[in-house]
Amino acid sequence: MSRAKQIRALACVGVMALAGLVSAQETAPLKSAVPPPKKVALTNARIIPVVGSEIEKGTVLIENGKITAVGAEVVLPYDAMEVDCTGKVLFPGLIDPHSARGLDVPNETVAVTPFLNVYDALDPSRVYFEDSLRDGVTTAHVMVGNDCVIGGVSRVVRPIGLTVDEMTVVVDVAMKMSTSPKGGFDRMQHMATMREAFAGLNESVERLAEKKYEEKLKKDEKKMDVPVAEARKRGKELIKDEDYSDQQLNLVRLRRGDMGAWMYCGEATDVGPAITLATDEKLMDRTVFVLGPETYKAAAELKKAKRPVVLDPVLFYRETDELTGEVKETFVPGVMREAGIAFALQPNPNASMAERYLTYQAAVCVRNGIPRNAALEAITINPAKFLGLEASLGSLEAGKTANVVVFSGDPLDFRSWVEMVYIDGIKAYDRSKDVRLEEVLKLEQKVDARVKEKKAAEDAAASEKKKPDESKPAEAGDEAKPDAKKEGDGAKPKGDGATSPASERGGGRDGGQP
Repeated sequence: MSRAKQIRALACVGVMALAGLVSAQETAPLKSAVPPPKKVALTNARIIPVVGSEIEKGTVLIENGKITAVGAEVVLPYDAMEVDCTGKVLFPGLIDPHSARGLDVPNETVAVTPFLNVYDALDPSRVYFEDSLRDGVTTAHVMVGNDCVIGGVSRVVRPIGLTVDEMTVVVDVAMKMSTSPKGGFDRMQHMATMREAFAGLNESVERLAEKKYEEKLKKDEKKMDVPVAEARKRGKELIKDEDYSDQQLNLVRLRRGDMGAWMYCGEATDVGPAITLATDEKLMDRTVFVLGPETYKAAAELKKAKRPVVLDPVLFYRETDELTGEVKETFVPGVMREAGIAFALQPNPNASMAERYLTYQAAVCVRNGIPRNAALEAITINPAKFLGLEASLGSLEAGKTANVVVFSGDPLDFRSWVEMVYIDGIKAYDRSKDVRLEEVLKLEQKVDARVKEKKAAEDAAASEKKKPDESKPAEAGDEAKPDAKKEGDGAKPKGDGATSPASERGGGRDGGQP
C-alpha cells in the first residue's frame, strides 16, 4: 500500500477511535502488568544513534529497561531474547516537545491559572497517545495550550499506560506562560495582567512573611522588635510550602528554580516582552521559547537571549508585499540555524499533508538545507535537552532508557513506517498486531475496490453508448449511400441518374456531383 494511502488510513483511526528543570532526576520506570524480558537484543539492524556515527549492521542490547551496549560487534548474553531486525533501522524514540492534545481541555477561560496541573486533565484514552506509538513518539511533553497568560504546570509522559501515574516520566516540568494576547485581550491588557500576577505574588509573600514572624514572636512571648521590612525578611525563612495558597505556590516554585518556564510568543513583537519578563523574574536560565512562524523576524533578539526554542509546526512563513503583491516565503528553521539558535520541531496534527509525522518535519528541514544530523537532533536529543532529560532520552547510547523505534527503512524516507516501538525495554507497539490499523486498512482496500468497480461500470456504460443501436429503423435513403471504402476502390455510381441524399443537400466530399 502506498504511503499516501497509509496516511489516509491513519487519519481514519481518529474517527474510529473510542471515545524543565529536572536534569538531576531519573525518569520514573514504566510499570507493566507483564514484566519485560530481562535482556533483549535487537540484532542485524542499521543503527542511527543520533549521537555518534551510524552503524551499518549492529546490535542494541537492552537489560532491565536500559541500553547496555550499542555496536557492530556486541556479544550477546546466553539468556538474551534476540529479535532479528535484518533490513530494519533502529532509531531513538521521538520526543513531542509541546502538546496539549493529551488534555480534555487545552485552556481554561481564566487568564491566570498557575495552580493548574495537567495531571488533573490528562486523559490516557485520548487517541493522540495511540497515534503517537504508530508515529514512533515515545515521549510527550504535555502542557496547557497557548491561549493563556499564565497557564499551569506541565508533565512528561509516555504514550502508554492506563492511568496518568503509569504514563508519567517526570512531574512538574515547567510553567506555561504566554506573551501573545489571550482571546479577548489586547496586548496591553495581556501584559498588564501578567505584571499584576507577579506584583500580587510579591505583596502576598511579603505579608505572609510578616505574619509568620509575628507568630514566632508570639510563640516565644516576645514583642515586635524590628521594623516591618526586617520582620518580613526574617519571616521569609519561616515560610513552608504548605503556608502558600494554591494561587501562590507554583509561582514561588517557579522563582525558586523547581521548574522551567516555557513562554509562547506568537509574533515577533511578543519576543521582546517575553525576554524582559524572563530577565526581570530571573527565569532566563530556565526559559524555553515556544514560537509562532512570524517570530523568525526576532531571531537577533533570541540569539542574544541564548535560549532554545520550539518552532511552530508550520515551517514556512509566507507574506505578501502590500506594494508589489509579491509573495515572500521564508524557511524558519533555516533562519534559526543561521542565527545559531538550538531548536526542536513539533508535529502538525491539523495539516492535510504528512506534517503530523515528526520524521516528515525533519525531512522537510533536510530538503531545505538543514544538515541531516541537525534535523534528526531536532526531534530527539534537542527536546530531551530542553526538558533536562538528555541523560536518559534522545539517543541510543549505553546507560540510557531503552526507548527504541524499529523503522522499516530510513526514518526520513517517506516510504518508511514504524514496525515496532520499545519503551523502557518493553515492546509497546507492533504494527503487525495493530488491530485498529488493520481494520482501517481493510476498509481502505474495500473503498478502493468499490471505486475501481464503479469506474469499470462507468467505462462499460460509456463504451456501450458508443455502439450503433441496431434496433433503430434505417433512415430513408440509407441504402442509396455509397460505400466510402468501395468508392475508393474504383466503384462507380449507379447509372440510373439517381442522386444521393448528400447531393440533394448540396453537401458531400464531391461538392454534390453525381
